[in-house]
Amino acid sequence: MSQDPMAAHRLRAAVQQLESMRAAGMTHLPKATAPLAVPEPEPVAAPAAPEPPTPPPEPMPKRSAKKTTKGAVDPAAALAEVQQQVAACTRCQELADTRTQTVFGVGNPKAQLVFLGEAPGADEDRQGEPFVGRAGKLLTDIIEKGMKLQRSDVYICNILRCRPPGNRNPLPIEAAACREYLDAQLAIVKPDFICCLGTIAAQNLLAVSTPIGKLRGSFHDYQGIKVLCTYHPAYILRNPPAKKQVWEDIQILMAAMGLEV
Repeated sequence: MSQDPMAAHRLRAAVQQLESMRAAGMTHLPKATAPLAVPEPEPVAAPAAPEPPTPPPEPMPKRSAKKTTKGAVDPAAALAEVQQQVAACTRCQELADTRTQTVFGVGNPKAQLVFLGEAPGADEDRQGEPFVGRAGKLLTDIIEKGMKLQRSDVYICNILRCRPPGNRNPLPIEAAACREYLDAQLAIVKPDFICCLGTIAAQNLLAVSTPIGKLRGSFHDYQGIKVLCTYHPAYILRNPPAKKQVWEDIQILMAAMGLEV
């Protein structure tokens, strides 16, 4: 038969109390003594329930890799969006009032090479495409007969997207107002090479005042893009001997591009 734990505890406590009284010289209990006070045992705390295991942290959502290649965004669509902004631009009021239309850019939206001129002329203003007059035909010959490329292989644009009245040179304030559009075009096309045609294109792009005669013949750097400067096709038409120097510059460009010279 199992013993009550509480009764056993009380019995042990009573024995201990009697032993203490005996040690103190007492041989019997007083008559009116109260029952021996037996302290209640301290309750034993029940063992704490085990804490539930901490769930493992949720994995961080995977981020998609940033696409930095040319194919990440459709460059043709991006250029078309900028072109719409240009068509509505009136930052240069004189140019906006006298233009027939804006002249944005033309060619391969993923071109390795960009040709950069200064501003549209009368033919460009009428047709809405850069380099379509006599100077444009000479540029096409340089590309197709000299470099053995197609005009559609390269991208062609200007410092300005509106024709200055009387074909005057672009004013610095006009070039500054139009620079945002040029930067957007270059950022979308991401060319490896830029060929600046003439003093105004070269000085504006590179932010220098060096004459074109000293800029030509070697590469310059623009935000990691190799820039070659040469004479404008219109200058060759006025000064045919300059054609030899332009061809020398184009051969430097071709060699750097890996084209057969």
